[in-house]
Amino acid sequence: MKKAGILCSLMTVTVLVAGRASAQMPPTPQPGPEHELLKKDVGVWDATVEMSGPPGTPPAVSKGTDTVTVACGGLWQVIEFKSELMGAPFEGRGFMGFDPAKKKYVGAWVDSMTASLSPMEASYDAATKTMTGWMEVPDPSGKLTKAKQTTEWKDADTRVFTMFTTAPDGKDYPILKITYKRRK
Repeated sequence: MKKAGILCSLMTVTVLVAGRASAQMPPTPQPGPEHELLKKDVGVWDATVEMSGPPGTPPAVSKGTDTVTVACGGLWQVIEFKSELMGAPFEGRGFMGFDPAKKKYVGAWVDSMTASLSPMEASYDAATKTMTGWMEVPDPSGKLTKAKQTTEWKDADTRVFTMFTTAPDGKDYPILKITYKRRK
């Protein structure tokens, strides 16, 4: 009987502590106006991938598919990309959301060509319909470096992603361009 009383007392304390903790929990975040941009990309996209070689050489061109959904109550965009890259199957997954503390879009990318998680951060310019930022990627030696990237929305059914590297002259040089067309 005494054990049952102690157990009851412990349960009561647990409920009271849990009740207080839940009363002090911050409110669940809700999607804001910045998340509307993420929703615009939902759907299936046909992709034309152009990988640049040395300056003056034509890019290697391949086709791919990009499937975009939103998850976690509309807070995150989820990307599934499939293509062929340098003659081999290529698969990538990413996610992007808006961080209200940073006032930036943030996300990460993983794919079948690297064993590193690639974080990213970007800002959106509504006047030019362009997102500009960086993604941390491995360079040819395997060292992680920040690569500039842009995404420009040409219209509701066309967007262009470009990734740059820094050329020996210090200027940004595009190494990857993906043109996405929304599948009807």
